[in-house]
Amino acid sequence: MSFWIGISRAVLLTLIAIVVSSNLASARTHPFSAEDLVSMDRISDPQVSPGGTRIVFVRRTTDLEANRGRTDLWLVDRKDDSLKQLTRHEASDVNPRWAPDGSSIYFLSSRSESMQVWKIAPDGGEATQVTNLPLEVGNLVISGDGQSIAFTAAVFPDCDSMQCTRDRVDETEKGPVTGRIFDQLFVRHWDVWKDGRRSHLFAQSVPQGEPRNLTTGFDADVPSKPFGGGEEITFTPDGKSLVFVMRDVGAAEAWSTDFDLYYAPIDGSAKPVCLTEPNAAWDTQPVFSPDGRTLAYLAMEVPAYESDRFRIMLREWPDGATRNLTEDWDFSAGRIVFSPDGKTIYATAGDRGQVSLFSIDVQSGQVRKLVREGHVRSPGVAGGEIVFGLDTLTSPVDLFAVATSGGALRRLTDLNAERMASIEMGEPEQFSFEGWNGETVYGYVVKPTGFETGKKYPVAFLIHGGPQGSFGNDFHYRWNPQTYAGAGFGSVMIDFHGSTGYGQKFTDSIGGDWGGKPLEDLQKGLAAALARYGWLDGDRMCALGASYGGYMINWIEGNWPDGFACLVNHDGVFDSRMMYYATEELWFPEREHGGTYWLNPEGFELHNPVNHVENWRTPMLVVQGEMDFRIPVTQSLATFTALQRKGIPSELLYFPDENHWVLQPANSIFWHETVIAWLNRWVGPGSDQ
Repeated sequence: MSFWIGISRAVLLTLIAIVVSSNLASARTHPFSAEDLVSMDRISDPQVSPGGTRIVFVRRTTDLEANRGRTDLWLVDRKDDSLKQLTRHEASDVNPRWAPDGSSIYFLSSRSESMQVWKIAPDGGEATQVTNLPLEVGNLVISGDGQSIAFTAAVFPDCDSMQCTRDRVDETEKGPVTGRIFDQLFVRHWDVWKDGRRSHLFAQSVPQGEPRNLTTGFDADVPSKPFGGGEEITFTPDGKSLVFVMRDVGAAEAWSTDFDLYYAPIDGSAKPVCLTEPNAAWDTQPVFSPDGRTLAYLAMEVPAYESDRFRIMLREWPDGATRNLTEDWDFSAGRIVFSPDGKTIYATAGDRGQVSLFSIDVQSGQVRKLVREGHVRSPGVAGGEIVFGLDTLTSPVDLFAVATSGGALRRLTDLNAERMASIEMGEPEQFSFEGWNGETVYGYVVKPTGFETGKKYPVAFLIHGGPQGSFGNDFHYRWNPQTYAGAGFGSVMIDFHGSTGYGQKFTDSIGGDWGGKPLEDLQKGLAAALARYGWLDGDRMCALGASYGGYMINWIEGNWPDGFACLVNHDGVFDSRMMYYATEELWFPEREHGGTYWLNPEGFELHNPVNHVENWRTPMLVVQGEMDFRIPVTQSLATFTALQRKGIPSELLYFPDENHWVLQPANSIFWHETVIAWLNRWVGPGSDQ
């Protein structure tokens, strides 16, 4: 008897539709690729409207043919989750900030061929230009009364006007002399050679007004370089002054992390006053309570250290007592924001492979976790909800909301829904094991796409940088395990001793022991993963890492030479001695290795990869950007020279126009293709392994 007898026509059509739909979906999907990674739309800088009903954010799209990204402003309505594109100009539109009455949105745009301040009505229409200055501006902030704006611009400290800087730059560019004279560090920083200009803070009345340089004469930057932004600048509650972050330490800049909070009136009537002078460590991210009576900020306690725990400090404004709100909370606060009644601070913090969202009672310091899974970014309060960006190992950043009391998440955006529907991703899983000294260490595995039970898969062993960092539950745009999953590899990532999000003692433990505890954790973590996940093929493994991860690749080459069939080293340290004398931020190696090289050479040589080159024998791909001044190009050239001279199969991938990261879309795709080809050569299908 036929199976179809007795089935109604409606049911039959439904079944056929399901089968067809399933087949079409299967035909449309493909394993995640580097092109998918680079093509993802990206959300950043969400800003809640004064009434809490709408959120403006920056949406970046990528044009692969033009090899560039484009940024526009978008709005999402919390009432119905409706999306609206606010700006459509081909120029870059970024840094949106609401006017206090919600009638307009100020933003920065390059549409006048120079980054200037513009504004636009949230209901649409033509944008109007607010500033037309001789220099490009950045880091826009709006006063609470809407009467003033603040921004930064790169100027020569001894210039008395923006035009003075403009004229000097133009004259230098037209002249025949290209030489520069330096009399102190920094000579170069991150990816920029210094030319004497500093990022200074300006204030200006709106709609009309002349910009006033509030940091005139200071040989220091606002915000901090190279990664500081508008979160380091805020208006005082009365709108008449600014509190901001600056490091004014003179010639000690290259080996100091003494960033302080400063206070200055916006009319320029007085020089900035340091508010946190007693603390020689890092102070940052000033935020005022809604009633204006409390200044909250983040502070470290250990000088010359960039990975100490950020405590939340509360200062009675303007000149009252300061107390440590989170001394008993062994997490390092990230972004912070007050509740509307000022009784709660919401904070992000690393949390065992996640970046979670917490609420902290301002009176008692009691902490409660609101969102655990994923990587929470840029929280803001909107009515009875907290709005934030959230990404995971399987999804890029989108906007979500959660009640201030916690509970289920509510999705506000799904920008890559169509793209994600056509992609197959690998399934991630977190695991733990006994690492160094029997202590619990965490890691992740990610299955390859199209995973089949009973089949063995080659391993991509990813080692994070920092070393005070984490390969956690987030969507990384440079080291994303999904690109390896899509190429048929299982990924293993270990948050070894020194990683963040596991308590300050765990983070501090790597000091003076770069090649010790972390290597032991990596070895034990990989062994634990191989034992637990039988689909990982321990005979076909490659290890990959960048920055400290690149250092570890060189360390593995000499101290675990039979562990892997191939290695990939991106911007990694080869010689700790020369690294100290060639890098820019000296506080980092001095903290990590116990002082200057000449006073403590043993600290640098104890785990120096160059001392073990005689043991090298594993094939290695070396990657380097010329504009990387953190780990200079000579480190990778030396690595490649050693490999070639020893006759070890090796390749050098060199980018003349990239820094510590590979950022250009075409270069990113080429980077991924080269790395995957290297892995396939040694452990992929058809390899000799």
